[in-house]
Amino acid sequence: LLDKVAAASQLPDGPSLDDFIQKGPNAAKSEVASGSRLRQRRERKPEWLKVERPTGENYQRLKKDLRSLKLATVCEEARCPNIGECWGGKQGTATATIMVMGDTCTRACRFCNVKTARAPAALDPLEPVHTAEAVASWDISYVVITSVDRDDLADQGAAHLAQVIAEIKNAKPSLMLECLSPDFSGDHDLVAMVAGAGLNVFAHNIETVERLTPRVRDRRANYRQSLGVLEAARARTPGLVTKSSIMLGVGEEAGEVRQAMRDLLNAGVEIFTLGQYLQPSKRHMPVSRQLPPEEYEAWRQEGMSMGFKYVASGPLVRSSYRAGEFFLEAFAKERAAEAAAAAAAAQAQRQVSAAATAA
Repeated sequence: LLDKVAAASQLPDGPSLDDFIQKGPNAAKSEVASGSRLRQRRERKPEWLKVERPTGENYQRLKKDLRSLKLATVCEEARCPNIGECWGGKQGTATATIMVMGDTCTRACRFCNVKTARAPAALDPLEPVHTAEAVASWDISYVVITSVDRDDLADQGAAHLAQVIAEIKNAKPSLMLECLSPDFSGDHDLVAMVAGAGLNVFAHNIETVERLTPRVRDRRANYRQSLGVLEAARARTPGLVTKSSIMLGVGEEAGEVRQAMRDLLNAGVEIFTLGQYLQPSKRHMPVSRQLPPEEYEAWRQEGMSMGFKYVASGPLVRSSYRAGEFFLEAFAKERAAEAAAAAAAAQAQRQVSAAATAA
């Protein structure tokens, strides 16, 4: 299945949340009447790229909290189609991704829609404390912190990001905290500063297979450098869970995806996600292929059989997709397995002791 060649498909323009939402029976008629050719083309997206409009008590509550706390989330800024699933997750496992260190990046990856500049605005020294105060008052158990790259700063923002993490953990120790981290140009001391600040999960995305990295990512990003970042985070902070993600549909081959998965496992990565690349605008690199859901499911199964502790794979899956649920469910299973193994070992020991007594 994964090696079959599918027909190439490209998106005519960047999608917004409304493009993914299932529309009513009269929507197509109104769009034809308006003469919006672009809208009509977008309606021909595969069914698997359409989602229901976000609703539900948890979703509405978190949305209201965000407004009152004035927190900026990638979920809303990027118009993520998974916002309903992530914010409406099971009680205690809803997830939101908060962006810090500004909204302007010093890099220009060909897939990313974040603003870029050589010298973005200065960091807000009060951001760590204000973010921690807001998050601590937010009724949620899992938060993902991410940031832009700041190559313009001497430490590339590592100390600031570490302070955000530390302040949040101090304000709410029970909170499960993930950081989707920059690569800090491969400086492992800076990686260790962030990884050791109090995280439960350190995430850094390799984004694509090795061959396509120069075409997909900024020239300062590097496939082997990213693997080194993930390996260093785990080595410098024993017990830390590491995580990475790749996009599909950018020209990769199945064998290259498998090699990337092996490389991540060798770097100690335990949680892995795969999702469909969607072109943010005509200025960005085109989509080479739309993979159907069954191929993503095949990749999920293959990833689990290879040894990842959890794999999330689907057309709309993103790095932080329902992270709280996946992290907690995966590790609840692991803990259960450990308990069963411990019980079996104890039973075996009792049998040995009984046999020795009888002799």
